Amino acid sequence: MLQATDRTQEQEERSAHTDHCSATPRRSSPEHRRGLLLIGLFKLSKAILSVALGVGALKLLHHDIASVVLHVTDVLKIDPENRLVGFLMTKADLIGPPQLKHFSLLTFTYAGLCLIEGTGLMLEKRWAEYFTLTLTILALPWECFELYKEFTIPRITLLLVNLVVLAYLVWVLRRELFRPRSGRTTS
Repeated sequence: MLQATDRTQEQEERSAHTDHCSATPRRSSPEHRRGLLLIGLFKLSKAILSVALGVGALKLLHHDIASVVLHVTDVLKIDPENRLVGFLMTKADLIGPPQLKHFSLLTFTYAGLCLIEGTGLMLEKRWAEYFTLTLTILALPWECFELYKEFTIPRITLLLVNLVVLAYLVWVLRRELFRPRSGRTTS
């Protein structure tokens, strides 16, 4: 009877703590689940936004972008002499079908990565934590460079959000890595 209880307890411990390659989700604290859920939802929302941008760029393929900008300013009742409208009009002349296709390809690729990250984090997969950590670290130099080029509130916000995600994932992974396992003896 005692051996059966020990075996059951060992099986529960194994299922609660799987290694980083396992496909089964880990059991974790509600705070852990809440943090991963929040980051997963953030990544999934970025995927949806990226798909929308990619589809929007593809829809512009057979249109004159300058006339689209003028139409949007008219619908939104924005002054056509506005500095932003002037900026968009000068940039619209530089954008052609090859640039729109390239932009769409990049946004769909980014959406795929965000979808993988978000889904894995929502399912509490360890590989998704490492994947998200790696991609976030790889994006930081680019974000810092963009912030250096132009110091804006959206860029600061994006950098801060990614730093919070990075700090949280490092904290979670370190806690999991150094957590003492019951049933093991340390020498």
